[in-house]
Amino acid sequence: MRVITSYYGITGPVPFVDVDVTADNPLYLDPHAIRLLRGPNPYAAAAVECMDTFLHEVTSCVIGGPSFHRRGKDLLQHFVEPWETRLGMSEEGFRGHGGAEVVGEWIWNTVTGDVEALVRIGALRQLEDLPLFVKGIDRDITSDVTTRIVFAPLARFTEEMLATYPEFSSAGHTTKSYRRQVWNPVLREWDVEEFTLPVANGKPLLLVPKGWARPTLLMSATRYYETTVLSFAQLEQAVVTSDGKLLKTPKDKLKVQPGLERGRGTILRVTKRAIETEQDLIRAFKAFVDARFEAGIRDEEEAA
Repeated sequence: MRVITSYYGITGPVPFVDVDVTADNPLYLDPHAIRLLRGPNPYAAAAVECMDTFLHEVTSCVIGGPSFHRRGKDLLQHFVEPWETRLGMSEEGFRGHGGAEVVGEWIWNTVTGDVEALVRIGALRQLEDLPLFVKGIDRDITSDVTTRIVFAPLARFTEEMLATYPEFSSAGHTTKSYRRQVWNPVLREWDVEEFTLPVANGKPLLLVPKGWARPTLLMSATRYYETTVLSFAQLEQAVVTSDGKLLKTPKDKLKVQPGLERGRGTILRVTKRAIETEQDLIRAFKAFVDARFEAGIRDEEEAA
C-alpha cells in the first residue's frame, strides 16, 4: 500500500484523506457528511452550493414541460467516471453498473416516476436523499455522482494543498494542468475548468478533505428503513392498553409483514403514507442522523 503521505514523503498529520494512490480505496464521498461539516470551511460550503443547485435544477425540470424534461435528463448524462480521488471500488461504481449514462437514466426515471410526488411537494430536496429512493444508488454510485458535482471545490482544495506541501512537486514528483468538467453553480450548467493537480502513479490525484469520505453513507436506504421507516410503522400499528401504555410491534416482526419487507418499495410507500398525515420522515431521519453525527464528534473531541 502506498498512501499519499508515504508516496510523497509527507510527515505529520494532514488535512486530507490519506488514501492508497495505487488502488481503489473502500471509502466513499458522502454528501451529507460534507453538508454537516460545511461550517466555516469554504470548500465544504462551495461543495454544498454545487450539490444543492444541481439537484434543484434537475428537480425543477421534473415539474416542467417536455423541453425541461430533455434538459433534466441531459444534466444527468454528464457523470464521467471518476478515479482521481481513488475512492470507491470500480466494480461497484459507474463501470460496474453499465456506465454513468445508465446511472443517470436510473435517477431520471425515478424522479419522474416513483418519487415524482415527493419532488413536487419538496420532500426530496437534497442530493443525499437520492440513495433512499433510487434503486441501485448506494454508497458507490452516490460517491461517484457527488465527486463529479463537487469536482471544482475538490480541485481547489487540492491546489491549496500543493501550495502547502512542497513535497507534491519535489524529489521527482510532478504536477500537471488538467481540463475537467465541473458543475457551475452560478450558471447552473456543466462547464469546463483547468486545474493543477499532482500526478501519482502516472495519473492525476484529487485530494479529499478529512471527514468527507466514509466507509458507509450517513443517509443510506438501510439506515432509513431500520430506524425512521419502521419506527413510523410501529406507531401506525401501536395499541393503547387500558392502563394507558403504548404497545408497539417489535421491528423484527414488522419486517416480515407483507408491505413492510426491506426494500425501496416499502420505503417509498411508508414515506408517502406519512406525508398524508403531515409527517416528513425524511426530515425526521436527517434530524436523527445529524444528532448521532454531532454526538460522535463530541465523543472524539473528549477522547482526544
